[in-house]
Amino acid sequence: MNVRAEQHDMDCLTIPATGRTPGVSFDFGSGHLRMTGESYPDDVASFFGPVFEALRCFLNNPEGGPIRFDMELLYFNSSSAKALMNIFQMLETVARGGRSVTLTWCVEENDDSMRELGEDFAEDLRHVVFEMREMPAGGSQ
Repeated sequence: MNVRAEQHDMDCLTIPATGRTPGVSFDFGSGHLRMTGESYPDDVASFFGPVFEALRCFLNNPEGGPIRFDMELLYFNSSSAKALMNIFQMLETVARGGRSVTLTWCVEENDDSMRELGEDFAEDLRHVVFEMREMPAGGSQ
C-alpha cells in the first residue's frame, strides 16, 4: 500500500522522503526546488507524475523569476535517472527561453559514481548553470 503525505498548492509541493522515495521540497514562490535522499520507488510514474505536473505548471508561468534546483540525492536507480532527465530537460527548455536556472548537484566527498552521474547530466545542459557541490559524507549541509 502506498501511503504518502503530500502537500501541493500553487506555491509549493512537499513530499516527505521515505526509504525508497526522495524528499521533494519545491517552493515555487521563491523559485527554490530541492530533492533529497534516495530514489528507487516501486512505481516511478506514480511518484514522479505529481512532481512533473507541479513543475510544468510552475514553469509555464511566463512571469516566473530565477530558479535554483538543489539536487541532493545520495542514490537513484535507472528508472529514477530517466525521470530526473525529464526534469532537467524541462529546466533546460525554460533556461533556453531566457529564464535564469541554476542546478546544484550535491555529492558526498569520495562518491565518484554520483559525481560522474552529475557530470553526465551536465553534458546535456547548455543553458542551465550547473554547479557541483561537495558535502561531507554522511550528511547534507
